Amino acid sequence: MGIGTKLRNEFSFVRGNYLVLIISWVLMDFASELPSLYYGPWVMYDLGATASILGFIGFASVLVLAAVQFPGGYLADRYGRKWLISTLTFGVALSFIFHVIAPSWHWILVGGMIGSLCLIYQPALMAMVADSTSPEKRGMAFSITTLIANVATTPAPIVAGIIVSLYTRAIGMRISYAIVVLLYFAAALLRSRLKETIKTEERIKPRDLIASYPQAIRESVAVWKTIPRSMFFLFIANLIITFALSLGQLFFAVYAVEGEKSVLNLTQIEWALVQTALFIAMIISAIPIGKAIDKINRKAPLLLAHLTIIPGVLFFVYGNFALLFVAVALIGITQLLFFSSFASLQADLVPREKRAKVIGFSQFVSYILMAFGMLAGGIIYSFNPQLPFLLMIALVIPSALVIALLVHEPAKREAG
Repeated sequence: MGIGTKLRNEFSFVRGNYLVLIISWVLMDFASELPSLYYGPWVMYDLGATASILGFIGFASVLVLAAVQFPGGYLADRYGRKWLISTLTFGVALSFIFHVIAPSWHWILVGGMIGSLCLIYQPALMAMVADSTSPEKRGMAFSITTLIANVATTPAPIVAGIIVSLYTRAIGMRISYAIVVLLYFAAALLRSRLKETIKTEERIKPRDLIASYPQAIRESVAVWKTIPRSMFFLFIANLIITFALSLGQLFFAVYAVEGEKSVLNLTQIEWALVQTALFIAMIISAIPIGKAIDKINRKAPLLLAHLTIIPGVLFFVYGNFALLFVAVALIGITQLLFFSSFASLQADLVPREKRAKVIGFSQFVSYILMAFGMLAGGIIYSFNPQLPFLLMIALVIPSALVIALLVHEPAKREAG
């Protein structure tokens, strides 16, 4: 068998809905990486926020995101995935206009909350990825998703650094968010070509978006009685990791980039170069990790992610410019290991017709913890910049124990 034939067989699953989503993620991920590089310093030093306010903005946005997960999962399972995904991606694009014109941090708060409201489609999106891939290719599919997206975003930190250097951070960030609006609109247009993955005769009515909320909660809670207990313990482990990561999530750039609250005092260009190492590490490791998840199992890479994050965070907190390249590479590999193996195992354990509700419930609780983690991280950072990151490491231990002792892979994986 020739190399070309092997490659076609290996990546035969990259078609249809999955291909459409991959291309849309390329556009959206490249766009979002442009402003994310300097988001913390911009909001604090140019828009008048403090570390605690930065944490509160994250808290409020994620709290809204949590609130829409129940109806998002319920509506996706009842009325279908496509209409939610394709329609509300336009809404997310529009929400970034607030960032383009923001005179103060208050506008970032409003824009973030509107964008989070439109992300009611998240359970539908994750369910569609699982629906559109076969069990034996799931690890590769979730891994290749990250790979393709990060191939596009690899130059994004450098582009962001150049924009900020040419136009100053205050103006450069507005230019970056204008690019976000344009590319998110392009992705939304592309997602209108998605094909529905579940059969339903019902059509959504506008009043159902609110009226369905109590029913959505009841069904999203009740579904846990019908799925394997391993999914519940996997959910618990994910909650612990989500809270841990949220403590320092908003403060990596604040800690690293020169400014009043910085510890490492890197220049903006140095931080852009360091971030590029994260994406390169993910690109190199994505295919091997995806194949390992499919050929060996899902649980081992999940546990390995808990090990790689510890040196990654320590190297970041106590590192220098050179050591930061190793730190962010390890953090990137951790993200890839955890996301790919968690998403694959979740799809293995949950039947198609229940996936969106399980995802909606899981993300609701995860986002609640993430919101409080961001709020707590902002307060803690104000007193001790190292402490949010060190707490991340401490919380890795209970999560690893739950997975090692209580999570078991199914004898038969649920279908795509």
